[in-house]
Amino acid sequence: MAGHIQDRWYKTEPGPDGKPRRVKTDRYGTGMRYRARYIAPDGSEQSQSFPDREKGRAEKWLRRIQADMDAGQFFDPKAGRITFREYAEKWLAELTTDAVSQEVVRRRIRLHAIPSLGARPMGSFKPEHMRAWLSSLKVSLPNATYRRAIYDSVSSLFNAAVDDGVIRSNPCHAQSVKAPEPDPRLVKPWPEERVFAVRAGLPDRYAATVDVGGGCGLRQGEIFGLDQEDIDFTNGWLHVRQQVKRVGGTLVFAPPKRGKLRDVPLSPVTAEALRAHMERFPPVEVKLPWKTPDGPLVARQLVFTSTVGNAIWRSYFDDYVWKPALASAGVIPPREPGKRYAAAPDDGMHALRHFYASVLLDGGESIKALSVYLGHSDPGFTLRIYTHLMPSSEQRTRAAVSAVFGRASDVPLAA
Repeated sequence: MAGHIQDRWYKTEPGPDGKPRRVKTDRYGTGMRYRARYIAPDGSEQSQSFPDREKGRAEKWLRRIQADMDAGQFFDPKAGRITFREYAEKWLAELTTDAVSQEVVRRRIRLHAIPSLGARPMGSFKPEHMRAWLSSLKVSLPNATYRRAIYDSVSSLFNAAVDDGVIRSNPCHAQSVKAPEPDPRLVKPWPEERVFAVRAGLPDRYAATVDVGGGCGLRQGEIFGLDQEDIDFTNGWLHVRQQVKRVGGTLVFAPPKRGKLRDVPLSPVTAEALRAHMERFPPVEVKLPWKTPDGPLVARQLVFTSTVGNAIWRSYFDDYVWKPALASAGVIPPREPGKRYAAAPDDGMHALRHFYASVLLDGGESIKALSVYLGHSDPGFTLRIYTHLMPSSEQRTRAAVSAVFGRASDVPLAA
């Protein structure tokens, strides 16, 4: 057996005859009686206390510790006493992903996990606690896709706790814990009329953002980070090299999503719209940190800037530029006095990328090419999003089947 059991109610001392004898200690009759002690693999002494009449349980506990050490699966029982909040803060401080991804995960954990799970010791979590948490999350957050993202972040935290020896297993992995299933949604591209109506509702200095988003498929941050040097009017290409992102309350320049630099064909019509915009609103040199708020300052000649010549804040643009244009086009209701515009989760600037994809697919462009132009890492991902937009597939199916069975109908039946 690993270690030994100490009886703290008795001690051994020499008797009058010089022979050892057991006598009661000052602790006799109070507190935990037995202390199981052992030396952990790291050389530290560990212990666990047990009440009177439970010496057998203490011995069983020590035997289990010994078996785990013999099997190389030792787990420090005290490690799990750290609370979810304490471990979460430690884990969040050690994230190695990019700064924006870190901020997203921190927001999910601090807003939606710590308030409910923070006070519970890590070692005490059971599947029932995760089921209860997910149930309450469903009430407060109807969006299943966002709930799934939060769940994934919490599960990653528990995975790290397993790796660190804080807990034995991830409670999120229990069969009875069901991860939120994102609601199935098909992309519905805007019709041309809506695209041009929204464009007409934008201030003149921002109207060309629609041309770049709907005509080149750039993301919002990539539009805001477009440098005049990245526009090749001569050969008809637009080079996507950076975006403007918010990191910890600071705007920075950063590579496009997942670092996917790409080149997008620039149509003559889009090129002309950009030329007209740049003549009326000349590009402005803007300096921002690179990738992180404390990164080196880099300068870009931005094609789109605020009215005072600064990089554009997405939150400001969405609330005070984009949504008024949506309202003017009849996409969302007009804003009531003293209130904000209605939410428009499906009608943000990302809708322009979907429109771009629909235009290319309708024109016969391949999924592989579209994936490259959109900056997706996998053509399969592009196919899963836009397969229902591929034109005339049902007509081709009907024609192919008709051709086969039409030939069969011409064959005379056997007598």
